This record gives sequence, C-alpha cells and structure tokens, in this order.
Amino acid sequence: MEKLADIGLIGLAVMGQNLALNINDHGFCVAVFNRTTSKVSRFLANEAQGTDIIGCYTPEEFVASIKRPRKIILMIQAGAPVDKSIAQLSPLLDDGDIIIDGGNSNFKDSIRRASEVEALGKLFVGAGISGGEEGARHGPSIMPGGSTAAWREVKPILQAVAAKVADGTPCCDWVGEDGAGHFVKMVHNGIEYGDMQLICEAWHIMSTVLGMSEAECSAVFERWNTGALESFLIEITADILAFQDEDGRPLVRSILDTASQKGTGKWTAITALEEGTPLTLIGEAVFARCLSAIKQQRVAAAQVLPGPQAAFRGDKNAVIAQLEQAVYAAKIISYAQGYMLMRDAAQTYKWNLNYGGVALMWREGCIIRSAFLGKIQEAYAKDAALSNLLLDDYFSEAVIAAQSAWRSVVALGIQHGIPLPIMSGALAFYDGFRSERLPANLLQAQRDYFGAHTYERVDRPRGDYFHTNWTGTGGNVTAGSYDA
Repeated sequence: MEKLADIGLIGLAVMGQNLALNINDHGFCVAVFNRTTSKVSRFLANEAQGTDIIGCYTPEEFVASIKRPRKIILMIQAGAPVDKSIAQLSPLLDDGDIIIDGGNSNFKDSIRRASEVEALGKLFVGAGISGGEEGARHGPSIMPGGSTAAWREVKPILQAVAAKVADGTPCCDWVGEDGAGHFVKMVHNGIEYGDMQLICEAWHIMSTVLGMSEAECSAVFERWNTGALESFLIEITADILAFQDEDGRPLVRSILDTASQKGTGKWTAITALEEGTPLTLIGEAVFARCLSAIKQQRVAAAQVLPGPQAAFRGDKNAVIAQLEQAVYAAKIISYAQGYMLMRDAAQTYKWNLNYGGVALMWREGCIIRSAFLGKIQEAYAKDAALSNLLLDDYFSEAVIAAQSAWRSVVALGIQHGIPLPIMSGALAFYDGFRSERLPANLLQAQRDYFGAHTYERVDRPRGDYFHTNWTGTGGNVTAGSYDA
C-alpha cells in the first residue's frame, strides 16, 4: 500500500517550498501540488530531492494522497485565488477535512470562508504565518484561527514546525474563531510598519542632523541590539547599514528612497478607523510610505519649499543616548495602540483573545520578534484584564523615564526639518492619552453649532444629550448622534 501523506500543501513559491521542507524535516510526510505542475517536478528534482515529499500533478491525485481527516495548507496569493482553490478542493474532500489558508488573507475574508467551508461540512483554519522565507524554512511564528474543531488535528504539525522560545514553547497557539488568526497576523504586520518607520526616523536623525556615516550608524544599532531594543529589525538594520556595494560604498546609498507595501498595514489602519481605535502610529507609517512613493513631487518641492538651516553643535553622544530612549518610548506607544485594536476588535467579533499568548507567539520566528515582547507577556500574566499596556507598571515607568529625552529628540527633529511622524505622533498620543481633559468640548460645540449634533454636559449623567440654539435661528431639531 502506498504511503499516505500526513498533510498536503498547495503553492510552491518560495514560502510554500520552504514550509514543505520544514514540515518534512520534522518527520511529517507532505504531499505537494501546484497549479503550474512543472514547479512540482522542478521542486522534487532540486530542493526536495532525497526527502519523503510526495509530488502530485492533479487535484484528484493530491487529495487521494493525504490521510483522513485531510489537512491541506494553501500557500497561495491572497484574494480570489484562495476562493478558487477552496471551490476546486471542496467537492473532492470528505466531511471533517481541513483547509488551512496560510497566506496573507484579509481577516474578513477568513470570517466569510470559515462560514462557507463549515456549511459544506469541512473545517477551515486561517493561519497567519510570519517570518519570511527564512522563518518558513526553519521555524515561523504561526497564528491559527478558524473552526475550533480543527485545532486538535493541526496542532501537532503546526506547533512542531513553528519557532520556539528559549524554554521550547512553540510560537504557535490557537488564537480564536473564524478570522482571529489572520486578524492577529494583520496587527503584527501593522506594528511591523511602525517599527520599521521608527527605525528609519532614528537613522535619519543620525545621518542628517548628527552627520554620522553609515558605519557609525551601524555600530549604534548593533549596540542597541544588546539592550532593551534588541530585536530582529534592529539587528538587520545594523547589517544593512554596514553592507557595501560593489564599489565599496554603502549599498543603502544606492537604493531609491521609495517604499512599497502589500496592504496589510493599510488594512490595519482601516480596521482601526472602523473600530474607532486611535491607531495613529500605524496610520502614520502607512502614509509615510505613501509620501515616499511620490518621489517626483518631492524632488520638485525640494526646489521651492525651504526648511530650517540649523546646524547641529551639541553633544552627539548625548543625542544618541536620548534617541535610544525616544525610540523605546515610541515603540511602547505603537504596541499599546496595536493591543488596543485587538481588544476593540475582540469585542466586535466575539473573540476571546489571549493577549499574553499573542506576545509569546511573536517572541520568535516573526519579523517583529524582540526581547520587548517578553515584557508584554509578563504584563498580561500579571493582569489578563489589563486595559492598556501604558497602565502596566513596567511600561508606564519606562515612558515616564524616557519622556524628557523623547521630547528633546522630537524638538531636535523639528528644529532641523526632519520628519518624525512616528516619534512625534507617539508623543502626541501619549500627551493625549494622559490628558484628563482635551479640547474636544469645543469641537463638539462646533458640531452642535453647524449641524445640531448635540453634546453631553459635565454636570449631567453620561448618555444625556443636549442641543443649543446658538444663533437663535437654528431651532430645536437635532441630528442623530453616534460614536465611531
């Protein structure tokens, strides 16, 4: 009797190939299929040579080669291709078989797919997978959600191939129902946008204001990676700045200053707007990429829009020390906002998210992996109902301690015309969040003046709304009122 595979995988681009090899390395037999079947032959003859991986050339052959209940991972382009693949597979599958979408799908699509697949008698898992090509090959962070009954079946394989923290705990655990897994992956990617932009702002100050060479900047990031800022992104930034082009000059100088994006940061910002969550930093990070993309307009504007002509004459080392504190404080704000969005969405979509568990899943394998995430895990271990990371003792003390340096760095950037959307935006959020009273009373009065949108009063119970006929000619009819 022919050996049956423990799991099937569709999609042999780099991520799919590497994940298949990773699964094989952990003792599970994998059957693979690709719509362009020549990729199957090429994979078997090269990267998969000498493995137990089973190559299949038709959907029917593929499905027949997998043990029941069948577990099939889709490592294909998000969107319509996933729906098409599910539609093609479903008639070939038995009740209780499991379809796992391992791509960067929108969590709302995963909510829909879970319902549709379950209606057909099958089970669906939307698994966010982070770590890029290297992670897929040697251990990614995996964030599965969907049909709860599927977890028992897929858990042994997913946890085996996932990255592990120092004590061996896998960076993979059940996130929640329907689209929860892809939602958490989306927030991860949004935070990644903020982290990357924040690092770029720090480098901008070092290179432009302080006049430091790429080698000097690389040394700073390398030093930061031994302290509180230790992370994959800080580590690779040190490597990038030290990397030389063929002519011996830093390669980063030859890279055009336009950043692209695949959409997960934008989805995170859109979801925050829908939830009414002040996710200001991820929004700024997305817009910073958009601003970078209008290169020609920026080149033209540089010829006609002057900035300050300040020359730095201070203590370079003192600024670098302040910059490290500012980056750490802004990072705390960014993660606090990301967790605010998770809490708000969990209420909307009826998910029971384990917030400390999410931090654990991000400790290794993923792009935002860092020592910092251990502090988040500790915060939720102390108080699972923590409403905001900024109210945890460790994080509140950290931002308070960094506050003076943080303000100095933002002021320095303003004085020298350096855009700091993340660093300054984080400070603006901090000042807003800690303000018992904001000027929104005037804003609401304006809304009532021109649109009869009503207002609440400080001397009356919350939920009682009032309208003033400000001009004497407006009447007493009011508009509907709602909170975003």
